[in-house]
This record gives sequence, C-alpha cells and structure tokens, in this order.
Amino acid sequence: MKLIVGLGNPGKSYEKTRHNMGFMVIDMLLKDFGFIKKEDSFKGELYFSKVNGEKCIFLKPQTFMNLSGECVVKVMHYYKINIEDLLVIYDDKDLEFSKVRFKNQGSSGGQNGIKNVILNLGTDAFNRLRIGIGQQKEHYTIIEWVMSKINEVEMQQLINSYSKFKKGIEDFIKGNSFLKIMNDFN
Repeated sequence: MKLIVGLGNPGKSYEKTRHNMGFMVIDMLLKDFGFIKKEDSFKGELYFSKVNGEKCIFLKPQTFMNLSGECVVKVMHYYKINIEDLLVIYDDKDLEFSKVRFKNQGSSGGQNGIKNVILNLGTDAFNRLRIGIGQQKEHYTIIEWVMSKINEVEMQQLINSYSKFKKGIEDFIKGNSFLKIMNDFN
C-alpha cells in the first residue's frame, strides 16, 4: 500500500494558493483515479483508491502546513505504511512555476510543512515531489507570495505539467525504483 500526501492549508481562503500546490495535485489525482473518502480521521482527509491494481491512500492533512508531519505519522502508523511507500507532494519556491523534481531525501529547503514531516518521521530520507511556485516577485514578502492565488495562465501550466509528472507518480505506485523515477523525470 502506498501513501501519497499533498501538503496545504485547509479552508476556502487558502484554495488555489501557491502554498496549496500539494492539495491541488491530490485533487487532480483523485479526479483521474477515483476514490472512496473516509470521514475526517487523524486530522486529515483520507481517500482510498486502486491505481493499476495497487492500493493507495491519498492524504490531505488538515493540521495546517506547519503541523503536517503529525498527521502523516499517525496515518503511517495506523495503516503500517513503510517509509519507502510514502510520497509527499509540496510547493517549492526555488523551482520555476509548474516545474517538478522528484527527490528521495534532503533538507526542507525552508518549507515548513516538510520541516515538520522530517521532525515527526525522525529522518529526511523519504520520497518527495517538489512542484515549483516560482521565486517571489519584488513587491511580495515570502508569506504574501506563497499565500497568493494562482492565476488562470498558471493553472493551465500546472495542468500541462501534471500530464507529464502523473506518470512518475504512477511508476511510484507500481513499485518502480524511486532512483529510476528521479532519473526519468528530473
């Protein structure tokens, strides 16, 4: 069983913001793969699906970004998910908008949700999909930038990019080597 986590913040005011890139990608995946939703558990929204015959849990933590790791660890323990079967999807301000990088370990890069996942897992060695939100513009603080809404042109860029990196997520679900996935898609 695989656990695919999208990081973001709950609530209408955060919808379609750069910081909710993880939630947006989970929504796209669920639309493609179908799902059964489990009532709000572990302070997160859980969605169960089968992708090419493989069982998957899709998770959108509802703890707010900075406490995401608490929810992730609870779900992993309850469903006995091994760390190599975890993929965390999140926004990255250091990548050009809609550019993606698969990564299997490393620092948080200043992303507080990932920082909390690392803290709660006790390791930085877990699979990730970083999705670019672009460098902040001059008149924005970093907080204003990550909380700014994605415009229609950017949404189309994300949709175009999604069709490419979805294959990498499917390869992960199939159990393909994450190193190979990184080599194929980065």
